[in-house]
Amino acid sequence: MSRSRVFFDSNVPLYLLSEDLAKAEKAEALLAQGGVISVQVLNESARVLSRKRLLGWDEIDEFLRTLRVVCEVRPLTVDIHENALALARRHGFAFFDALIVACALEAGCDTLYSEDFQHGMRVADRLSILNPFLPAL
Repeated sequence: MSRSRVFFDSNVPLYLLSEDLAKAEKAEALLAQGGVISVQVLNESARVLSRKRLLGWDEIDEFLRTLRVVCEVRPLTVDIHENALALARRHGFAFFDALIVACALEAGCDTLYSEDFQHGMRVADRLSILNPFLPAL
């Protein structure tokens, strides 16, 4: 049986820095198993960390460097952009959320961990979107 391929939305790695210890521990456990992110996840994380967390750039650099070691990083391409437009139209996703889904599909992932979608939703009959921070998970 093949191993599940998971994709992380930016909220998962950002919870590593959360004061909510349960969420921080859950994020750490998920990321320790490895997975896939996109350059968009790196960009969103840098923005949140610089604006909301007020971390210095050296700390942000170290956080993102570690994330790049733990996860496979996928680029954003014109094909992903076009697929995201179609997903946003079809499912009513916000465009930047649709980019995450499109990248997860392009990477061949079967699970997307995120808080930004309906838990249990399936996209393209092959990607399950799960909120790993729900109490039952």
